Amino acid sequence: MAIIVQYSRFGGPEVLEVVEVPTPTAPVDGVVVEVRAAGVNPIDSKLRSGLRSSAPLTGPRRVGSDAAGVIVETGALVDGWSVGDEVIVRGADGAYASHLVAYPRQLVAKPKSLSWEQAAAIGVPAGTAFQVLTSLGVTRGDTLLVHGGSGAVGQAAVQFAHAWGATVVATASEANHARLAELGAIPVAYGPGLTDRVRAVAPQGIDVALDAAGTPEAIETSLALVADHNRIGTIVLGAKAAELGIRAWSGGSPVPLTAQEQALRREAIDAVAELVRRGEFQIEISRRLPLSAAAEAQRESETGHVRGKIVLLPGV
Repeated sequence: MAIIVQYSRFGGPEVLEVVEVPTPTAPVDGVVVEVRAAGVNPIDSKLRSGLRSSAPLTGPRRVGSDAAGVIVETGALVDGWSVGDEVIVRGADGAYASHLVAYPRQLVAKPKSLSWEQAAAIGVPAGTAFQVLTSLGVTRGDTLLVHGGSGAVGQAAVQFAHAWGATVVATASEANHARLAELGAIPVAYGPGLTDRVRAVAPQGIDVALDAAGTPEAIETSLALVADHNRIGTIVLGAKAAELGIRAWSGGSPVPLTAQEQALRREAIDAVAELVRRGEFQIEISRRLPLSAAAEAQRESETGHVRGKIVLLPGV
């Protein structure tokens, strides 16, 4: 039997159920992955609560999109993947599980340099950061402002930009400033007076901004400091991006990702693996919880104060 997490109605974390179901079999064009770790992402809670629109619930719905594990069965039409392959799964349906059906387009070979927890943690955060910074044209010599720098996406963005030769200013609570400095950013406390504090630490000016916080001050500061508003992007306030005159990817944006943007999100995994190998990228795991604690994991994620990434471990 397999263990999965599902919900049958929209609501708080308490609607999540941990249930046993028959172990899935591989479809002819897919594989079955035995999950070693699953990543908890903010979008998981937003879908479960109904905050992010989705199809009407007509039955139980599974949770999660990022995982890492081992292929234990392949379909007859699957080429290039074999039983025993260690893989990262991204964009799957129901990653909070002991066993998961996935398709070749959702698989990336797990680099040996990454642990199971790290591998499960990079899909959405690193993919988002890599794609957004690339789309915003961040390059050597730029000064990037990251709002929400201590979260999983923020930490990935700081490290990519630093590795590419940009100067990075990142907002966070003071408790997380040492962490951001360790990753190569100039930390700044959010709150009243943010624009002036950013100006003080970046007298050369801000060229590009990434909003991973979604607060009014994040947008106001970005608009005040970045001359070219086409170089301001949000991953939180996508529904308001056109009204604000900035760019957006996901975060409620009515504009879907392009094929090129999707490809960039896949490329991020190899980019992270190479930086990890060189000692230039860290993946912070804030908590490791058993699959049975999925509700607790989402409850903590919803506080908005998670530093790094929460992962679920089916084998615990």
